[in-house]
Amino acid sequence: MWTRVYSKFYQGVKKEDVWRVWADVNNWPKWHDDLDYCKMNGPFEAGNKFILKPKRGPAVKIELMEVIRENTFTDCTKFFGAEMCNTHSVEEKDGGLLLSNKLVVTGPLKWLWIKLVAQNVANTVPEEMDALAAVARGLYA
Repeated sequence: MWTRVYSKFYQGVKKEDVWRVWADVNNWPKWHDDLDYCKMNGPFEAGNKFILKPKRGPAVKIELMEVIRENTFTDCTKFFGAEMCNTHSVEEKDGGLLLSNKLVVTGPLKWLWIKLVAQNVANTVPEEMDALAAVARGLYA
C-alpha cells in the first residue's frame, strides 16, 4: 500500500461552504486547474459515480465510496491491477478549519499507477486545497 497524507489549517472558511464546493463535482474544474471537466449526474452520495478528465490524461470513472455530509468523503478509481482512493475531510478546530487529504493506492500494479497518476495527484494537493479554501471563502460573501 502506498499512502500520502496532507493537511492544512485555514482561517475564515466555513465548513458548509467547503462542503458545497466539494459536492458541486461538475464545477471542480473552476478551482481544480488540472481538470478539463467533471461530469456527475445525481446527488453527492455514496454509490454514485462521476467522470473526471485531467488535462493531460484520459477520462476516468470515479465512485463515491463514503460520504458523510460536511465531514468527509472518499472517492475511488479502479485501474488495471490497482485501485486509488482519495479521502477528503474537513474538521472545525481552534476557530478555523483543518482540511485533510489521504491518497492510497493498492494492488499488484500499484507501482505503475503511482508513477502514471498517483504521484502527480499527490503533488497537486497543496495548491488545490488552497484553491478550494479560496473559493469557499468567497462563496456567499
